[in-house]
Amino acid sequence: MNRPPTTTLWRPTGPVELDLVRRSGWRAWPPRLPEQPIFYPVLNEDYAIRIARDWNVKHDGSGYVTRFEVDSVFLSRYPVQRAGGETILELWVPAEELDLFNAHIVGEIQLVHTFR
Repeated sequence: MNRPPTTTLWRPTGPVELDLVRRSGWRAWPPRLPEQPIFYPVLNEDYAIRIARDWNVKHDGSGYVTRFEVDSVFLSRYPVQRAGGETILELWVPAEELDLFNAHIVGEIQLVHTFR
């Protein structure tokens, strides 16, 4: 079986969201809350680390960085968003498309960093 070309994405997250990912068998991101109209994975590990360490720890007591692969052809529907400097890059996935996005994750979501 040929694996489609994939793109590596990272997601900084707090303990509640990480627990929901764990409950999914490390296969899917949970639905957004009403005040969260977009799901934003990021395109580089350093940016994800900064958010998890500097924001999630302050607000949630701990922060985590996950890494996962998504079908590259599917991802082409989401333009890269520059949220600051040259390396502060995100994808903005509308909340109503998250199930479709999850269906294009290849393999499992991996926990790669923990901050407390």
